[in-house]
Amino acid sequence: MQHFSLLDLSPVPEGQTAAAALANTVDLARSAEQAGYHRYWLAEHHNMPGIASAATSLVIGQVAAATSTMRVGAGGIMLPNHSPLIIAEQFGTLATLYPGRIDLGLGRAPGTDMATARALRRHMAGEDSFPQDVQELMGYFRTASETSRVRAIPGEGTQVPIWILGSSLYGAQLAAAFGLPYAFASHFAPDMLEEALEIYRATFQPSPQLARPHVMVAAGVFAADTDEEADYLRSSQLLAFARLRMGNPGKLPLPVENVPAEIPPAVLAQVEHALSCSATGSPATIRDQLSAIITRYQPDELMITGMIHDHGARVKSFQLAADVLKDLVKA
Repeated sequence: MQHFSLLDLSPVPEGQTAAAALANTVDLARSAEQAGYHRYWLAEHHNMPGIASAATSLVIGQVAAATSTMRVGAGGIMLPNHSPLIIAEQFGTLATLYPGRIDLGLGRAPGTDMATARALRRHMAGEDSFPQDVQELMGYFRTASETSRVRAIPGEGTQVPIWILGSSLYGAQLAAAFGLPYAFASHFAPDMLEEALEIYRATFQPSPQLARPHVMVAAGVFAADTDEEADYLRSSQLLAFARLRMGNPGKLPLPVENVPAEIPPAVLAQVEHALSCSATGSPATIRDQLSAIITRYQPDELMITGMIHDHGARVKSFQLAADVLKDLVKA
């Protein structure tokens, strides 16, 4: 494993505002840079009261401005919600302002419910144009001729690194065919991880961007001084995910001592499975759990995430995780 990175959804805790969540994101990014994280990614979600990163490129700009060395990017932009040209201009502008530091991860899912997807896209196309849109977007980042009819300005010549994100075999096949790095959303959808990585590595075609396969695996991490405290902190994410599954999304809940008393057993089983690619506990405990993930999947990079209600505890969790991951990278 070469690097460890951080995925932030800018969670909005119960009792707080989106403004506080965005301020927390900037503060966490500064801490993450000091702790040695290689990338700091933000994700596009819409119509979710508990997530403040809907205008993803704007938040990326704020994080990039508050840091100086860490790569900053999208994990990801849901490309069907946008025209490739608009994204090329947005991320071309970011790359012009912060050269050599901007990443663009692309997803194919709507990042929301279908009613919101219709509000975003206005006209829902029946065909899947994602591969063509990715190719169009890549073209805008290349050095274009001045006679080209459509140019991304800023954007052309920036060669912003593009990643394909996925939680199924489709993204693995596309990333391999285009010769792009691949990030799997195993932090909430682990079922096809092993098969997707096998397909990606076996069918990868070298490209100008990438000579050999590069895999990022995502995992949830909740670290604290004791296993019990870490379990308590994780309860907020379990509750949030369960409420989303039951059609009642909201702000990130306060943690609770007794999770089974709050979530129906069948739903809790689904949530625990969806969030099973994770590490929770003291530094010694998460070291064993993260080491097992790395040994099993052999990622080139591990991206961790974790929704914790208390901002100070969240910052500390990522600091403790960084200390562990530094040793695992060396190993």
